[in-house]
Amino acid sequence: MEACHSQEQFNVTSYDSTALAIITFVAFSGMWINAFIVSVICMTWVRKKTLNSYEKILLLLGCSRFCYLCIFWVFSFLSIIYPNYLHVHSTLPLLSSAQSFFTCSNFWISACLCVFYCIKIATFRNSFFIYLEVKIDRIVPWLLLGSALFSLVAGILVYDFTNKLHCNNSTRQGHFWKVKLKIEEQFLTLYFISGFGYATSLTAVTSSALLLLFSLWRHKCNMQTTSMKDLSMDAHIKAMKSIISFFVMYSINFICLVVGMIYSTKEKNPMMLMIYAFMYAYPGVHSLILIFSNPSLETTLLRILPCLKCKFCMTQEL
Repeated sequence: MEACHSQEQFNVTSYDSTALAIITFVAFSGMWINAFIVSVICMTWVRKKTLNSYEKILLLLGCSRFCYLCIFWVFSFLSIIYPNYLHVHSTLPLLSSAQSFFTCSNFWISACLCVFYCIKIATFRNSFFIYLEVKIDRIVPWLLLGSALFSLVAGILVYDFTNKLHCNNSTRQGHFWKVKLKIEEQFLTLYFISGFGYATSLTAVTSSALLLLFSLWRHKCNMQTTSMKDLSMDAHIKAMKSIISFFVMYSINFICLVVGMIYSTKEKNPMMLMIYAFMYAYPGVHSLILIFSNPSLETTLLRILPCLKCKFCMTQEL
């Protein structure tokens, strides 16, 4: 009996091995990148005794993405290698709840970063926009707190739904239709709240990105007409490319999330593997873009990489 159970436990196909290898590579790369951001900002915090609004957003975004990738990898590892462990009471609800919390926080903190960029960089003469620009440093902590609270609500709802679904799987046949009706009502409520939150964050990112692009493009045209220095124009073009890349990646990640939620029941689908691989890759790739758009982070990374290369060569020689 133990041999049969062990054989069933490790019945991993080549597709499962490939999927786990891809997910592991992408997830651990993203975790390393975000851990680097968090460690550098924490050292800056210790040295300066304070953080500006941009560094606060980056710190929370890095922590959120690191935990997001950890939870997703653990969930993928268990579902592929040890699927029976997910049926243990509270394991699936806890993992699903944590996954939902960090997914929401990842979306919302990314939206806060885009809004912060828009208010800080864009040059509009509207009185409300000027007010936001003056008060942005006081607004950022409230935005981050609101993101955390909404993510917490989403995580609690997912835990409650998953826990009830797990408990009701063993319900008596006479109560089947009543239980099914309640589960469907909770499912629709959960999807409505999650969809509203994700759609709101996407709207904030889209509006901020378009406003910022319009402002940078107008400023670029003004510099061309007044024959300003090429260096300033190159900086604006670089900023526009960074915003466009972030907006495209954020939109694709949003579409992948929606498709993943709709077709999550389909197993061993190569298309779903590509979708999940992109969702894993997005936190690491965008964080890498943030590193190279920040002079302090870029300088620290370029200073560390040769040291890591030397240590790797020394271990190979030994």
